[in-house]
Amino acid sequence: MKITATVLETTDRDGDYRKTAPLRIVEIDLAPPGPDELLLKIEAAGLCHSDLSVINGDRPRPLPMALGHEAVGTVLEAGRVAAQSFEIGDRVVLSFLPQCGECERCISGEPYLCSRGAASNGAGTLLSGAVRLSEDGHPVHHHLGASAFASHAVVDRRSAVRIPADIPAEIAALFGCAVLTGVGAVLNTGKLVAGESVAIYGLGGVGLAALMGAIAGGAQPVVAIDPLLEKRELALELGAVAAFDTTASHDEISRALGGRPDLVVETVGRAAVLGQAFTLARIGGRIVTVGLPREADTLDFSPLALVAEGKSLIGSYMGSSVPARDIPRYIKLWRAGRLPVERLLSSVTPLGEINTLFARLHEGTAIRQIVKA
Repeated sequence: MKITATVLETTDRDGDYRKTAPLRIVEIDLAPPGPDELLLKIEAAGLCHSDLSVINGDRPRPLPMALGHEAVGTVLEAGRVAAQSFEIGDRVVLSFLPQCGECERCISGEPYLCSRGAASNGAGTLLSGAVRLSEDGHPVHHHLGASAFASHAVVDRRSAVRIPADIPAEIAALFGCAVLTGVGAVLNTGKLVAGESVAIYGLGGVGLAALMGAIAGGAQPVVAIDPLLEKRELALELGAVAAFDTTASHDEISRALGGRPDLVVETVGRAAVLGQAFTLARIGGRIVTVGLPREADTLDFSPLALVAEGKSLIGSYMGSSVPARDIPRYIKLWRAGRLPVERLLSSVTPLGEINTLFARLHEGTAIRQIVKA
């Protein structure tokens, strides 16, 4: 079938995407779903730094590629195996790492580190190894098993989590990445204990979701660090006791917390910021890093603190989440008013404005922008 999709043919580090327009909105071909796959009508999709890192080349991916991974859709068709789990009309949120359930990591209870899923994502295919997208007979790669900046998508059944029918699309989409990653970084990876103090570096969609997760999990107190005043003000509205710009000293931050934090979450994706987060944590504290730095970046700090101060530096991919378990949990918290996910929304915009929206994301002025085809 013919669909509308957003295709990247070459990376663009310029950042002025309003002018360079690296993303083409084009009509391409979408093949029918295989046995384990679903055909979806995409309802809404969110812009994320994981998309931006493909556009600017920080995360090399095979091109051309149809971008978009944080999304919600409706099942239009299910393959023979997928039909055992999904029905036509089901609404699903997409997970950006399909989890095979069979590799060593999946069997060991760490499906967020699924080796098959990571390999297919890196190759730009679905979990089966297939590519269902093409333009003029030439393959167009899938982004994180989703390619959701589009009117339709074919995804593996293990990339989809069924959700209730009544959640607005622009809110539902956020649970697939920003909420899953940010809240999971605090509750799953950081193993927050109620009453612990938390500091959050970076207040994009993931950072603000982490802040919400900390508040929902009983953290006390919570502070946030970000260069933009508007984001700091939002953090205060969401429950942070203080919000600092990046010039604040560790002593200033510690005074607001009543001491060094038990848990520090870094979402910026810069090695220098991770170094600051590591230093800020208390003796015996935990530092969770979610941001995706460039491959060439290196971390410069004294490893003595890992032993002498008993600190733990922990990487968190996809919030150490099991999507089928955690997305329904977080939706329940949202319904209860404990995860005000709607506060992450910066705009809901037609797909045709996507280059301008990525320019805003590059500039850091947006939190979560949603597009609809």
